[in-house]
Amino acid sequence: MSGWGGAQTVKVVVIGGTGLIGSKVVTALQGQGHEAVAAAPNTGVNTITGEGLEAALEGASVVVDVSNSPSFESAAVLEFFQTSTRNLLAAAMRAGVGHYVALSVVGTERLPESGYFRAKVAQEQLISSSSIPYTLVHATQFFEFLDAIAQSATEGDTVRIAPVLFQPMAADDVAGMVADVSVGVPLNGRLEIAGPEQFRFDQLIRDYLRAKDDPREVVTDPHAPYFGAELSQDSLIPADGHRVGQLHLQDWLKRQAG
Repeated sequence: MSGWGGAQTVKVVVIGGTGLIGSKVVTALQGQGHEAVAAAPNTGVNTITGEGLEAALEGASVVVDVSNSPSFESAAVLEFFQTSTRNLLAAAMRAGVGHYVALSVVGTERLPESGYFRAKVAQEQLISSSSIPYTLVHATQFFEFLDAIAQSATEGDTVRIAPVLFQPMAADDVAGMVADVSVGVPLNGRLEIAGPEQFRFDQLIRDYLRAKDDPREVVTDPHAPYFGAELSQDSLIPADGHRVGQLHLQDWLKRQAG
């Protein structure tokens, strides 16, 4: 997408801009000639305390929030997203920001048993009810998180995974799409993005661990929770009309090995 009114340079403040996705969003935007500012506690910007927010947002046209809670415990993650988002929205309003972009997760609204997903829904409700034009980007799980997903489902030497559909994507593709969206016209709604291939969740984790010579056994369990939520067949995949990334899992694995 082009910037508003064509190829103009836009100042974009990326909250969580030094993390996995944020750093890639900053690089992508700078590569397009935009002014991208990485805002995070380690650059002096703290959305919980408000430290550094006003200065970072001065002159910004766009805020991109790809930050994440340091704790996934239900009360802590809700407190993080509500406090951070309220502070960000207030500062963005004062700065005259014209587009607020937030990265979320495909299936968030379908998994209310999970404290993490309830917190993401709360974040999205704050954004959509504000007066700032916005876009919510719902991404599927990242290839880079497969290890963490397997670890979260591990008990002893066993990994319990539900046999549901799964359509993960590369962080590079996530960041590229978030960068494009951020300098495009606000949707005042949601865009879903996903990888180019669907898998069966349990089989993918089984194959992934085997490829890494990981001895853990993957057990197919239809009731295995995913971050506290039981999954249905379509919980983690996007609806029709989603945007598809370019990098296939096998190519990503080859890059990691290389």
